[in-house]
Amino acid sequence: MSTALRICPLCEATCGLTLTLDGTRITGARGDRDDVFSQGFICPKGAAFPEVDADPDRLRGPLVRKDGELREASWEEAFDTIAAAIRPLIEEYGPDAVGIVLGNPNVHTMAGALYPPLLIGALRTRNVFTASTLDQMPKHVSSGLLFGDPFAVPVPDLDRTDHLLIVGANPLDSNGSLCTAPDFPGRLKALRRRGGTLTVVDPRRTRTARLADRHVAIRPGADALLLAALVHTLFEEGLTDLGPLAAHVEGVEEVRAAVREFTPEAVADACDVDADTLRALAGELAAAPTAAVYGRMGSSTVEYGTLANWLVDVLNILTGNLDRPGGALFPLSATAPAPRPAGPGRGFALGRRHSRVSHHPEVKGELPMVALAEEIETPGEGRIRAVITVAANPVLSAPDGHRLDAALGTLDLMVAVDPYLNETTRHADVVLPPPPPSQSAHFDFAFNGFAVRNQARFTPAAVPLDEGRMDECEIHARLILAVSGMHGAPPSAVDDLAVDTTLAKAVTQEHSPVYGADPKEYAALLDGANGPERRLDLMLRLGPYDLVLEDLRQAPHGIDLGPLKPRVPALLKTRSGRIELFPAPVAADLPRLRAALETAVPDGLVLVGRRHLRSNNSWLHNTPALGGGSNRCTLQVHPEDAARLRLTEGGLARVTAEGGELAVEVEITDTVRNGVVSLPHGWGHDRPGTRLTVASARPGVNVNQLLDGSRIDPLSGTAVLNGFPVTVTPLP
Repeated sequence: MSTALRICPLCEATCGLTLTLDGTRITGARGDRDDVFSQGFICPKGAAFPEVDADPDRLRGPLVRKDGELREASWEEAFDTIAAAIRPLIEEYGPDAVGIVLGNPNVHTMAGALYPPLLIGALRTRNVFTASTLDQMPKHVSSGLLFGDPFAVPVPDLDRTDHLLIVGANPLDSNGSLCTAPDFPGRLKALRRRGGTLTVVDPRRTRTARLADRHVAIRPGADALLLAALVHTLFEEGLTDLGPLAAHVEGVEEVRAAVREFTPEAVADACDVDADTLRALAGELAAAPTAAVYGRMGSSTVEYGTLANWLVDVLNILTGNLDRPGGALFPLSATAPAPRPAGPGRGFALGRRHSRVSHHPEVKGELPMVALAEEIETPGEGRIRAVITVAANPVLSAPDGHRLDAALGTLDLMVAVDPYLNETTRHADVVLPPPPPSQSAHFDFAFNGFAVRNQARFTPAAVPLDEGRMDECEIHARLILAVSGMHGAPPSAVDDLAVDTTLAKAVTQEHSPVYGADPKEYAALLDGANGPERRLDLMLRLGPYDLVLEDLRQAPHGIDLGPLKPRVPALLKTRSGRIELFPAPVAADLPRLRAALETAVPDGLVLVGRRHLRSNNSWLHNTPALGGGSNRCTLQVHPEDAARLRLTEGGLARVTAEGGELAVEVEITDTVRNGVVSLPHGWGHDRPGTRLTVASARPGVNVNQLLDGSRIDPLSGTAVLNGFPVTVTPLP
């Protein structure tokens, strides 16, 4: 028996694990008590790592479609097939004939962080779709407009704040999102112990809400109205105080004028929150010694998602809590570029182009996931004829999966980088399966940029690659070569090109640590057993902490880089070099929110999703250990609504919306407010042709099939997955 360290890749908390090994088999997982960030914390997902890793349904080798059927093939045959099929398509129809779809698990691996940008660049396609337009794009848009950088996302300083206002988030079950914080529950309990205050705004009495000092059971979808009323109250009662931030902010008076109509009385009915409570929320926020407002999925995947995320940032700024300890701060990852001198930047633009069919605006180089099906179906120049998916299952995660399911079946070519044959990848002509996570090295490029404490951790592969498997980074590199006309070149060529390109730029930047160096000589200094490790070493060297890869190797439990620190104005990349508090796209969208003040609140039920601690979208439903407890696909209904609708516990109900209808088991509970029903996402494992033994035995229903994709936040292109009207009737 032996042990090995591994950073958990199963959610955004990135906890350190100590794995127990019997030879090359993972037999157990516990929290790494010496991990500098997670300090031994582990959740049920981390504890199930051995079962996830050894899932017998994981594909061991490539699949290639022959005579209409997916069959086992060699790696050479798989890449030969891709190279032979995709180049003629691009030559005849152009690069936009290929669409790229990136899923959430993509950002939980080194390969997923390092190679997709190179794949997009190699193909030169503008048809890029990611899971961001199904969850977090509104926050990126707000950050881009206010700070000039869509990845400059402020996170709550959980360990030092005196007051935390959470809107539409349930971190006790999600472990945090766009806020990387191992042991989120423990950090919230510590806030309470030191005399701080926790307020949760959510239509469900979640585990997080039960921990709070105050739970506000808002009507779903009204988050932006509530937040606008808080901003109004701060101005009306003279509670704004930007502190040192005032010298770096413009547009305060414009915001004051813009929220004049959003009085607590004006929004009370739409929010179903009385005016006195709204004023109290604003007063408590302003009076706290330090405070932070944190909003996530529930405030993003709604009709006014970008406005809600913008207002979260506005509240933090107006109370002087942005960019100060105890407030909301900007993390500084070890692989972030070295900070440049403060000054004007290039800014952030929305809608530099639009989708071909419905003219949805591009955001951050991406098109809305809801547009994928129509871009495949609709004839004409620019039609998507080939799709490459990386760890994505949009048939379940996007609205109107039936339509997308049918569209994928019409493609000339589909390639999937995925360990499973799931509801989406069953359409692929070639499936390239990465190895289990224990057989891959790990560094969190993405999540360290959203972490509540700066740190750096690297774990090598816990066990060697099984015979016949291919390293995930090599899979991506060979895929890039196959689609770019360089099929047959060594995979190292991709990494060498990435290193050369990065250094060629870095040596010309005066603020770079390698300014003026010879690129070839510096490249020769890089350390690493392979291309990905050399690229990591380069990013560390170009970063802000004077680290190299060997430093992380010598610190297997990680390196603590200290608490978050103020970073304004250096991080600002707006054209003005200041925080632009009232950007033009927000101003143009506010009339839509004002119109909601005059719209009668509709009768009937609205539906919201929910997250389970033992789940992460659709990709962990095939793990038996994670199928217990509350992780069930049921329709939660308040007792009053159940009585009125004659629904019974454990009985069936028909749920109908504009996209279709579902039959689902009823769960009667007062944890949802009246007028609201809740159904978790990521289910619906009932399609033929998959290899998901555990998931298909308990398929559940796909909540997103209730939507037709027409509901969308116009600024971010994010699908409205929460707060939409439904009709519920009993079934025999």
